[in-house]
This record gives sequence, C-alpha cells and structure tokens, in this order.
Amino acid sequence: MTEASSNSSGTRTGGIPSVIHEGLPTQLPDIDPSETQDWIDSFDAMVSERGRDRARYVMLRLLERARQEQVGVPALRSTDYINTIPPEREPWFPGDEDIERRIRAFIRWNAAMMVSSANRKGLEVGGHIATYQSSASLYEVGFNHFFRGKEHPGGGDQVYIQGHASPGVYSRAFLEGRLSEEQLYRFRQEVQHGVGQGLSSYPHPRLMPEFWEFPTVSMGLTGINSIYQARFNRYLHNRGIKDTSDQNVWAFLGDGEMAEPESLGAIRVAAREELDNLTWVINCNLQQLDGPVTGNGKIIQELESNFRGAGWNVIKVVWGREWDDLLARDVDGALVNKMNSTPDGAFQTYSVESGGYVRDHFFGDDPRLRKMVEHMSDDQIRKLPRGGHDYRKVYAAFDAASKHVGQPTVILAHTIKGWTIDALEGKNATHQMKKLTQDDVKKFRDRLYLPISDADLERSYEATGAAPFFHPGKNSPEFEYMMERRKQLGGSVPERRTNAKPLTLPGDKVYSEIKQGSGKNKIATTMAAVRLLKDWMRDKEIGKRIVPIAPDEYRTFGMDAMFPSAKVYNPHGQSYESVDRKLLLKYAESTSGQLLHEGISEAGAMASATAAGTAYATHGEPMIPFYIFYSMFGFQRTGDSIWAMTDQMGRGFLIGATAGRTTLTGEGLQHADGHSPLLAATNPAVVHYDPAYAYEVAHVMQSGLERMYGSTEEHPHGEDVVFYMTVYNEPVSQPKEPEDVDVEGILKGVHKVGSIQGDGPRVQLMGSGVGMPWVTEAAEMLAKDWGVYADIWSVTSWNELAREAVASEDYNLLHPSEPRRTPWVTTKLSGGLGPFVAVSDYMSAVPMQIARWVPGDYCVLGADGYGFADTRPAARRFFNIDAESVVVRALQGLADAGDIDPSLVEKAFAQYKIDDATATRGVKQEGGDA
Repeated sequence: MTEASSNSSGTRTGGIPSVIHEGLPTQLPDIDPSETQDWIDSFDAMVSERGRDRARYVMLRLLERARQEQVGVPALRSTDYINTIPPEREPWFPGDEDIERRIRAFIRWNAAMMVSSANRKGLEVGGHIATYQSSASLYEVGFNHFFRGKEHPGGGDQVYIQGHASPGVYSRAFLEGRLSEEQLYRFRQEVQHGVGQGLSSYPHPRLMPEFWEFPTVSMGLTGINSIYQARFNRYLHNRGIKDTSDQNVWAFLGDGEMAEPESLGAIRVAAREELDNLTWVINCNLQQLDGPVTGNGKIIQELESNFRGAGWNVIKVVWGREWDDLLARDVDGALVNKMNSTPDGAFQTYSVESGGYVRDHFFGDDPRLRKMVEHMSDDQIRKLPRGGHDYRKVYAAFDAASKHVGQPTVILAHTIKGWTIDALEGKNATHQMKKLTQDDVKKFRDRLYLPISDADLERSYEATGAAPFFHPGKNSPEFEYMMERRKQLGGSVPERRTNAKPLTLPGDKVYSEIKQGSGKNKIATTMAAVRLLKDWMRDKEIGKRIVPIAPDEYRTFGMDAMFPSAKVYNPHGQSYESVDRKLLLKYAESTSGQLLHEGISEAGAMASATAAGTAYATHGEPMIPFYIFYSMFGFQRTGDSIWAMTDQMGRGFLIGATAGRTTLTGEGLQHADGHSPLLAATNPAVVHYDPAYAYEVAHVMQSGLERMYGSTEEHPHGEDVVFYMTVYNEPVSQPKEPEDVDVEGILKGVHKVGSIQGDGPRVQLMGSGVGMPWVTEAAEMLAKDWGVYADIWSVTSWNELAREAVASEDYNLLHPSEPRRTPWVTTKLSGGLGPFVAVSDYMSAVPMQIARWVPGDYCVLGADGYGFADTRPAARRFFNIDAESVVVRALQGLADAGDIDPSLVEKAFAQYKIDDATATRGVKQEGGDA
C-alpha cells in the first residue's frame, strides 16, 4: 500500500488527516469541540471585520504569550522584517553619543586611508575598504561597552574579528597608541621594512603574535571555531581547570560568509549545549564579493529561520531610529508588509538611489505608504538608516545578547557596504574597489566632518602619495574617553598573551613499558599510541590536561576502555541509562568528562583541537589535545582548519589512525590514505612521523610533549608546532627497543634497525610505518634465495628528512662565505653500499621527497592510484609494495648497477608473479578490517 500524497488542506488523499501540517499538530483529540468552535468563529469574525493584518497581529501576540506561559507551541521560523527589540524596550544608552560618533569617524577615516594608501601606484598590495565601513558601529559599540580585555576580573572575552574588517581594528589600535603611523602606512608590507615593522592583511596570530588572537580567514572558519571555543570554555570550567563563567565569545561574520558550510554546520551544537556565552554578530550588508547575497530573497529572514530552527536566540537589527515614527504610524501593517515583501536586490538599489526614487518605488505603489512619508523631504527619505548603523539599536541588541540565558545569540544587523564613502556605498563592485581619488577623499572627509584641510591633503599626497592619517591628540576628549572605556573593560582588545604556567612532564619511566616490545604477541601501532596515552592520562601533573578528541571513532581505536573512567564530556551529564550499562566498558557521560566525542564531524573535532591546543595563550592553561581520527579524513577533509590551527599557534597531537593505502582492507577507495604525509608537508608547523615500532611511537610522543610543552633556551614557552603521527590497525610483532637505540635518528627521520651480513652484493632497504615488515621479509628473502645482503633502515619521517635538507640548502644559499652544510640524511646514509630501495604504504611521492639527497642510486615503490577493497596481500601485490616486489626492485637496482646478472631479475619476477594480484588469493591476513 503506497502512502497517499498530502494536499494543501492538511489532509492526505483518501481522507486520512495529516499528523503535522506546516509545523502544527492536526491529529490531536478535541476534548471540547464546542469551545474550540467558539474560538474559531471568533477568529473568523475578526478576519472578516478587522482584516487579515489585525488577525495576524493578534495571533503573533498570542504566540508570544503562549511562549511566556510555556505552552508548547512550535516557534515561528521567521518574524517580520523589523527590529526584534521595539523602541519602548530599548535600554538607556550609557555612552556619550557625540564623542563616540567622532571616534567612529576617526577610525573610519584611518581605516579607509590605510587601504587606499596600500594601493598607491607602485605598491598596490590590496585590501578591503568597504567591509569595515559597513560594520564600524557594530565594532565600536562592542569596543566601548562590551568587549572585556585580559585585565578584566572575569578573565576577558574572546573576540573573533571579521577578516576583511582588520583595517578598522588597526585604526583603533593606532588611536590607542598600540600601533604607529608608520605601521599603518606599511599595511600588507610585512618584510620589506623589516620583519614585524608592517601589518598583516588579516588577523594572523603567527604573523602578529602579540596582537591577533584568532585567525578568521579563510572565511567560514570563524563560525565553527567560535562555537567550539565557547564550548571548550565550558569544558575547562566544568572540569575544574579554570573558572570561565564570566568570559564570553563574540564572533563577527559576514552574510555572504554564511554560505560556507563551516559557518552554519555546527550551530546546533551551540544550541544543544546552551552556550549562552556565545554571541554572533552577522554584518548583513546584503553583498558578497560580486553582487547581492540573495538578490531575489531576504538573507536576514533566511538566516533567522536557520538559527531559530537550530535553537538560537535571534535578534534582528534592521532599521535605525528614524524608522520608529513611521512604524508607529503603520496601524494597518502596510509598511511592515512592504518591508517583508521587498527583496534584498531592491534594498541594495535603494541604498544608491535618490530619495525621490525611494519615494516612488518603495513608498509610491501604496497610497497609505505615500501618505506616511508626505511630510518628509527626498533627502530625509534617502537618509533613512539601516539598523546596523544606529549605535542605540546596536547597543540594545548587544545588551540583550549579553543578558540572555540558556541559548547562544545571533545578532543580524542590516547595514550598507561602504557606508559613509560616497564612491563605494552599496555598489556591486565595492569589494574590488581598493583606492580613492583625491575628490573621493575630500567628500569622505566632509561627510565625517574631519578637521583636515585641502592643503593638508595635498601636502600628504606630495610627501607620501597618500592621504594623511588622523589622530585627535592624547589630550583630546575623544582619546581620554576611548582609553577610559577600555580601562574599565580590562584593557585593549584584541591582545594575545603567552603566560601559561610551566608543566612538569613525565619522565622516562612512563615510556619504559611500551619500549619492551610485544613478545610473542602482535599489536598495531595504534594500540601502542593509545596505551601510552592512557599512561599519560594517569600522570598526576599532565593527566588532567590531556584532551582526547575523536569523531565517533573511540571504539574503532580501542579507546572504549576510557569510557567508564575518563567519561565522555556532556554539559548536561547523562540523563538516561545506557544500553550497555551492565558491561564493564559501558558508555558513560559526565559534566566533568574528559573525552570530547564530536560525533561524525571531523570539522568539529578539529575546532575542538584548536581550542584546546591554544588554551595556553587564550586562557593561560596549557592543554594537550590528542585528536585521533580515521585514516585521512582528519587531514584531507580539514586541512584548511589545520592551517588555521597553526596560524593560531596551536599545539597538540593529530593522530592519523588506520593510516596507509592498503591497511583498511574492505573499506575501499575513499578511505585509503596514501598521501596525507604530502598534505602534512605543505604545513610548515606540522611535524609528521610515520613510526613502524612501538618504541619509535614512544620516542615520537615524548619528543612532541617536550617540544610543545617543555621549555628550552630557544623556546622558553614551548614550540609552536603540531605533531602529526600516522599509526596503523595492522597487528605486527613489536621488537624490544635495542640497547644502542639511535634516538637522534628516530627523531630526525631515519635510523638503522638491522643488517644481514654475508659475502655478496649489498642493498639498502628503507621502509616506514606498516611497510617495515615487508622490508624485513624482503631482506631475509634476498639473503636466503638470491645471495644479496641488506642493511635495513626505518624511516620515521620522510617529511622531516626533506625539510632539514631544504633548510641546509637554504642556509648555503644565504651564507655563501660560510662552510657548506650537508643535509643530515646524506650524512646518515653515506657509506651504505649498493642501491637504496624505499617503500611505504603511501604514494611514491612521499619517499621521493628525499631523492636528491640520497647518496646513491635511489629506487622507490609506492601505492600510487586510488585505493580499493580487498585483502592486504592482494592490495600490496597490486601496488607492488609487498616483500616480493621489494626483492625484485632491489635485484633490478643491482642489475642496473652491473652488480648481478639481469637474468636474476627475470627469474625473480617470474617466481613471485608480482604482476599478478590473483597469486595472493589464498594468503591469509591478520587483524581484519578497521
């Protein structure tokens, strides 16, 4: 029986009533039909006698009352295109209106002149003028009244500045005396005047480590990162590490930016966890880079629906105070209806047209609207402001957001891009307009009422090629007001500090057990890493600072044993009995849980890792994220987020578990990681290791802990790097650490782990990670069957070997008169006889990184191409990276060098059938799938 389709009446064809129609329940029992009919008749009469607009108003008031009385009716997806806070509910504005207006004018001017100056002829380094001009009131209300600095008793707020608005923040810092005039002239010129003497394009903590706290470009990352920052603040508080109850997170985003998946992708997390310490301010200037965000639609209404549906508190700031009188006259709803039905593309047009045009096209098609503005001049109509430019309306929204409890808040502020600059205001090409003519500058000056004469402008253009910056002087009332406000709020914002307390790291003893090997058992390197993590978590000093993070894969990695003891973090605790509650390894949640379980969201896990890995700076509390993810999904899927984490100088461990192109057996193409080391190599702050043995895992993890959280003369507060370690799910025999273990070699990237002696040709076999058993087996086969003897090398990091070699060459380039440096890998491998054969479970390009520095013939085998589903032996034979393929490649290298007869290669090829994956059909594997 097929399900009947629904119709507009709310019933299904066939007479069966719909259970839900447009969000309203319809199939509910009526316990008093007579009373119900009385209400319906009354409503029908109101529609008939007073009209639909009056009926609509009464229904909205009833819905509002129902919510106040906690009657469970569905919420509206969107509200009228008017301000959420009516004039009668606006709080008293505590600031000095005139002084704040002048301060905004100064900052607007300096921001615009900074970008225009950066694009003077012969320089032309870009920048964005219009974004800050549209959002100046939003920021200044925050700076003067809400954003709390590091000296605030509550610890200070965390403010994510919209990337394209950075000139405005630099301009305020200039007025406060934090930046010099020379630095403003050097916007986007970071090295030609000396490192640190210019200003970065966007908020980049790595480039300006004492100024910027959060990187906000690439666009979209602000959204998800700010949510997980607010969540991590609660995590710190609930675990008793730091009292963050008086700290708020403010995030500024653009309406065009909301199209990025990361912007809206995690908003339900913020609502679910009731993050009322989070406020988003979305600058809705209706324009993206090339034109309207939604020309035929209404982006503010669309976003309101998204956020209301997700459970956020939504505050709309659509119209400035000059509209209040008109809306008060709108007794029949004609004006509100016009506001509701006018698309964004039209509002964008109205922002650049004359008052007469707006009178004719907005008010003119309804006599009630035309009469409403008949007392106003065309100029007054033209100047009717958007709400995001009215500091009273903005203040009311910020005040309401800061006092709201139980939900995150989003403020949707209607603005005009390029506001106050006549040459830019509201135009489609505003984003690409980088500089102003002298006539444009004079008009801008006049509109801001700045005391800068034409002669001053001309002298500045003659001297610098650009307009002058403006400062009212340190004795001016504007400067004193601004500085007093920041003093009351706890100091300047943004500011980044690094004053975390030093940690006492665990000694060698904690690593001793894992270095003993696995005896007769076989264990995967993933298990070795997890075992060491558990030991860290038991440490009295750093144990509570470990932040395990996984995207719904704890059981996959054998970490479910942590559930009963460490518990999964949930701010609401656990209000249910888990289905496995009678088991030893039951799933357990707690308000003070240590494990961050992010569900199926690598993006969310990465945002948590960023918040945890930067807590040493944002909170003065060093936390140690241990983000373990499945195959390449962490690094490939969220590479941009990892870049932002290192821009923010985050620290911690990224663990690519179940790594490799052939280890996942049945999982197939999308899962097989054959290239993440190459992705890691593109990030200068990511230190990648691919250890083969448990004792190598121990040294790598110990080194990471010491480098990032220890103290040295060169890095007294720790090193700003991230350790990425790839580990595997395939169980292998783990040897005991040799007594003469080459720790330096492990950490620098390669060390010798074996040598088969004999009288005959020699080869050098190099492998990494899960490839080491193939190399070891190949060495035994070469000696036993072919009279060839091998030295065996474990390459723990192809990336670090290549990085050091490049650094050596760079040194030689920049120090021509100094003794030349030889790459470490060249020195380490020198003396090795015969060809070098390298293999890994990655594509050939990974070991090829060191080719130019290997002191001899260098042959590489790699898993090139897409992965697929089959057994490990079949996959490795297909890619020609198994032990048999290593043997044939080694023999071929010897034959090419003239050390053996080429016929041996042909014989080995025929014997091993390395071109035939079906030859592995009966070979069993251990460990199963992921």
